[in-house]
Amino acid sequence: MDYEKLLKRGLAKVPKETDHGTRFKVAQPIIEKAGARTIITNFYEIAGSLRREPDDLLKFLLKQLATKGEFEGQRLVVLGVFSQKHVAKKIDLYIKNYVLCPECGKPDTKLVYEEGRELIKCEACGAKSPAGKRE
Repeated sequence: MDYEKLLKRGLAKVPKETDHGTRFKVAQPIIEKAGARTIITNFYEIAGSLRREPDDLLKFLLKQLATKGEFEGQRLVVLGVFSQKHVAKKIDLYIKNYVLCPECGKPDTKLVYEEGRELIKCEACGAKSPAGKRE
């Protein structure tokens, strides 16, 4: 067989549609309500998928929710009753301000401290940007 026939045969076997979804997927918070407390049962899973320390996400979330909270095992327990939608919105804000690169939009970042400033350093494009300035 010549090259053109092999190429056509190979291209015919390639699926027409491919998954154009993003590889960056963050689990939605799983919320349980216990009296006047809200429990985020998959908090560590969320922090892990963001590649951030749970304490960093905790600090941000407590400030945004204007409440107190603490870890109980792998769960986060916060004072007050919050909906799943409200908590998810605050986590999305954290992602925008502390995870996604403002230059290329990729989640391949880490938080670094230089000269007393917290920066987002992108491992994909190499950009460094101040963290938390895009609310």
